Amino acid sequence: MIVRILFLIPYPPGRAPSQRFRFEQYLDALAAHGHQYRLAPFLSVATWDILYKPGQTVAKILGILGGFLRRLALLFSMSAYDFVFIHREAAPIGPPVFEWLITKVLRKKIVYDFDDAIWMKDPAGEPGIIGRLKWQQKVGSICRWAYKVSCGNEYLADYARQFNRNVVVNPTTLDTDLLHNQVRDQNQDGPPVIGWTGTHTTLRHLDLVWPVLERLEQEGQQFVFHVISNEPPIYTGLRSLRYSLWHKQTEIPDLLQFNLGLMPLVDDPWARGKCAFKALQYMALGMPALVSPVGMNTEVVQDGTNGFVCATDDEWYRALRQLLANQQERARQGAAARRTIVERYSVASNTDNFLRLFQ
Repeated sequence: MIVRILFLIPYPPGRAPSQRFRFEQYLDALAAHGHQYRLAPFLSVATWDILYKPGQTVAKILGILGGFLRRLALLFSMSAYDFVFIHREAAPIGPPVFEWLITKVLRKKIVYDFDDAIWMKDPAGEPGIIGRLKWQQKVGSICRWAYKVSCGNEYLADYARQFNRNVVVNPTTLDTDLLHNQVRDQNQDGPPVIGWTGTHTTLRHLDLVWPVLERLEQEGQQFVFHVISNEPPIYTGLRSLRYSLWHKQTEIPDLLQFNLGLMPLVDDPWARGKCAFKALQYMALGMPALVSPVGMNTEVVQDGTNGFVCATDDEWYRALRQLLANQQERARQGAAARRTIVERYSVASNTDNFLRLFQ
């Protein structure tokens, strides 16, 4: 049976990690099963390109208004689709008007997908009026109206189950055949590279490891700490710090410079909703992940097997020192990390689970 799916998404295709790794990499599988789909982003490419840059306020406002107009126009073509897949929200600000119209007036089946604790305010999120217009309380209503809810982990699913019994854990996954398909060679020369990747909104979590990295450096440990982000960290206390601007085109080669990857997380309600994406990326490329015991991290990382779970400064210190000193241990844990992703968090292992969203 051919299923027709409309994807209501926040960002232009191929631009945002949450879209790329939650559903865009399954589009070929949908087509292979004979299904038809259309991607309908709220933001145009032109608006996305300026959204997080200073200035150009008028252009940003016009871009947001254009998104609302496109959403209105789509309401007249809803009859052509069997499912409407909504990632995070139909519109980035305001109450869930479009979701209500789609479910209550047009009687369409919504598959509602999210991978963050978006029912609460992100501590590093939008300040000022934009933050106040986010309308986080709409998430519960959309869960209630949805035909199915697709959540990135059990923490998010537990929230959704307050409103809907038809909740599926659909983890964020990596394509270990076509994208994350290389393995870091731990036998390369030079000092080991400790890595971290993320956006400006998650740089705050590095505060947990700066003191440990300083201690290791002061002891004479040889390493490079490589940060890949859209903004550099505001920190000057580490001589070994290297910063690279994130680029989609060089994402995998840049990550392959790491020997091991860090995912520290401040333990707060927002961070508990994280889907361990940094750890998944490191591990898929054959390197151990060192993580805080927050949220999904402890489901992905088995302490001492494919990485380390570090709750205190001393635990971070001991884990880092062990891996910096032992190339063979890095290789052993990296191989185990790769197996974990292929078996449990790869596109191949999760394709059937994703396709069942539309049954």
